[in-house]
Amino acid sequence: MRVKICGITNLEDAFIAINAGAHALGFVFYPESPRYISPKNAQEIIAKLPPFVEKVALFVNETPENIRSICLESGCTLAQVHFDVDDDFFSHVNFPTLRVVRAQKREDILKYADEYRLIDAYCEVYGGSGKRLNIEWFEGVDCSKIILAGGLDPTNVASLISYGFYGVDVSSGVEASKGKKDPQKVIDFIKQANS
Repeated sequence: MRVKICGITNLEDAFIAINAGAHALGFVFYPESPRYISPKNAQEIIAKLPPFVEKVALFVNETPENIRSICLESGCTLAQVHFDVDDDFFSHVNFPTLRVVRAQKREDILKYADEYRLIDAYCEVYGGSGKRLNIEWFEGVDCSKIILAGGLDPTNVASLISYGFYGVDVSSGVEASKGKKDPQKVIDFIKQANS
């Protein structure tokens, strides 16, 4: 499974994740999040990263123009759209995007089955709630284009391997405090995801 470590706010955490084997890093451009980072600060981190690491920009309630502009300014390579939009919205972003499905019921995980998408537990507030989805929903479902998020940590990620998810996304499950990663938890999470 591919692993994304989200909520990166500093260079040290970025390198801990990369050196542990993360495939992608997430940068939160949602000002109300405790993991928010400015495009300028993200750019300073991204400029120092090695090649072949996906840099994912997370957005909530932004315009297509702002999403594209922030991605270009920061050096991110993919925009993760964490709010409900129509298909037209993505064509206006004019940048590689990843749709997020905030699932409230089993039927929700079957939406957009022909495209790669991130599936997270529905929550009134956006991002990093640590709320876990009902994993039984995924039994018998083709999970090869699903990136699973929500309530994951080093103790439960290995139990997902048999489902065949494309990837997993973790933020609060590997933190020492909001916006600061726990190096051992990051290492353990990636090791378990690849076990």
